[in-house]
Amino acid sequence: MQLTRRHVIASTAAAAATLIGLRAMPVSASTQEALERVADFAGGVSPEPGPLRLMVPEAVEDGNLVPVSVSVESPMTVEDHVEAVAIFADDNPNPEVIVYNFTPLSGAAAASTRMRLARSQNVIAVARTSTGQVFIDQHPVEVTIGGCGA
Repeated sequence: MQLTRRHVIASTAAAAATLIGLRAMPVSASTQEALERVADFAGGVSPEPGPLRLMVPEAVEDGNLVPVSVSVESPMTVEDHVEAVAIFADDNPNPEVIVYNFTPLSGAAAASTRMRLARSQNVIAVARTSTGQVFIDQHPVEVTIGGCGA
């Protein structure tokens, strides 16, 4: 059989169709998985409401660019400071969005970024302090057009 342009195009189209059909769609994490990640981050301490503030919009049109900010009221001294703040999204393919690490030299425990949300879900922030306290704050975000390939 002689290789013609028609055979090359047909073979390429068949291969592309096969790859598209086999492409794995991202699977969302369960709320239970997100809570397990929160528990791991908390290190066995039960998180409580406190000086941690999570700021996210209540609703966004596009889940690809969701602004998120966190801040924790803390003296930020050697004896009493925020060590880390983690942000989780309970229905994203990977529930752990980001972890910020702080030291007393940070001056303030505050950060902001943008994140992707696959669909409407809860956004959870957890702060861990040098005194062993763990704080939590969470807010639902309604997404009209999802990010994360959903």
